[in-house]
Amino acid sequence: MSQPRRDLPQLLGDARRWFEDGLLAALEAQGVAPITPTQVQLFAMLDADGTTVSELARRMGVTRQTVHQAVRALVDDRLLEQVPDPASARQRLVRRTAEGRRAHDRARRALDGLEVRLAERIGEEALDALRAALEAPWGGPSDERPAAAVSRRPRP
Repeated sequence: MSQPRRDLPQLLGDARRWFEDGLLAALEAQGVAPITPTQVQLFAMLDADGTTVSELARRMGVTRQTVHQAVRALVDDRLLEQVPDPASARQRLVRRTAEGRRAHDRARRALDGLEVRLAERIGEEALDALRAALEAPWGGPSDERPAAAVSRRPRP
């Protein structure tokens, strides 16, 4: 009996976890203090000059409380700092410290290595096609397109 076809969101989630697991293992092997997947995501969402907690929460699709907790832990680890926002007296920017920038550079190199490993496993052409599909503008989920433009495959 064949396995039911998995939904695309499940497959994308598995792919994300593959990268997160590989990244966390690589950072641990380099001696970086253990961090959570939420902290990894937060780190990736930061602008070079800093980002507000509210904006990070919006980008990550989580609550401000979740972001505050992650920021506090990364501040305690001396990877992030909070500084006044020059554009708003009421806001503070979250940004990487010098150690945080070094950790971010190590993470970037680890992710590059994971992409090389993935290309070895699925092929360079498949990786390029995956990247192109994920970078293409998808529009909003409720945007309507002509039925002829939507390719529908029957589900088993």
